[in-house]
Amino acid sequence: MRRLLRCLLFAALPCIPLAASFNPAVAAADCRPAAIERLRAAAPDGFAIYQQTRDKKFFLGWIACGEPQFSLPTAVHESVHYITAETDAFPLIGGGQFARPHEVSAFFAPSLIAGKFKPNDFVTTYLRPGSASSAGDFLYLLDELNAYTHDLDTAIQLNRSRVATEQEAGEDHRDGLAALMAFVALYVERAQASEPATWRGLTQPRVARTITELWGRAERVMASSCGIPNFGTEDKTLIRQFCQVGPRAALQKITGRAPACPMACLNETPVAARDADMMPTGSVRPNPAASFAPFLSRGVRRGPSRPDQ
Repeated sequence: MRRLLRCLLFAALPCIPLAASFNPAVAAADCRPAAIERLRAAAPDGFAIYQQTRDKKFFLGWIACGEPQFSLPTAVHESVHYITAETDAFPLIGGGQFARPHEVSAFFAPSLIAGKFKPNDFVTTYLRPGSASSAGDFLYLLDELNAYTHDLDTAIQLNRSRVATEQEAGEDHRDGLAALMAFVALYVERAQASEPATWRGLTQPRVARTITELWGRAERVMASSCGIPNFGTEDKTLIRQFCQVGPRAALQKITGRAPACPMACLNETPVAARDADMMPTGSVRPNPAASFAPFLSRGVRRGPSRPDQ
């Protein structure tokens, strides 16, 4: 089965990558310097996250020498959580950061929208109670949206930097961001329709600016992935959900513009990224060296099944 729960933690339980444990064979043929050099050369925003991570052992612990792209998108994703927890701010694609709006923790629980989605690993991990903090706290759903934006951006840049292997091209990198965009969009739709206290909070300037910044970057990264074939398996279903009229209309009230739907990602035959149609839609146990617990790590391992998982 798919390798589920790459790292699952509850509010008080930190988590570390299994790769961080000492392995003499890995130490003898350490791929990490080459992986970091590839990240530096191909994915500057991902490399910026590496540079911002104070405990480099945390980042390096997520690198897997036998995995496609050295699992660098995962290392970036998890380190975004690390930086967010340490600085109490969302690090942004392109630089800068946005302070976390803690007032959103008082909004209705994201688990209430789980029934809007067909069962899948992302729904189970991020919306079903008992797995991730995001099921009960919208703040952590925003954190996952930002982490998956960085994750997919890194995967795109690494993919374009060289001829991808068949295994590398078949990784489901687009699924995670598609899922989190759908969760946020349908959460906002429900708030507008039936959760007046949350809707008032979402439209407050500080919260609205945060959502606008995170959503805009997610849109741009998603659109830039559309020209890459075989980059998702559940992405189309999830994209169609956040491209529906209801979520679009609710998001427009918050962002002040019509959200863009990445229509090119829905094509059976991928188009070049520069031709992607952003259609306006109408109106960790922690690393031993770490001194704190990151609040919620990514839950879903993408890619083909392996017999030992």
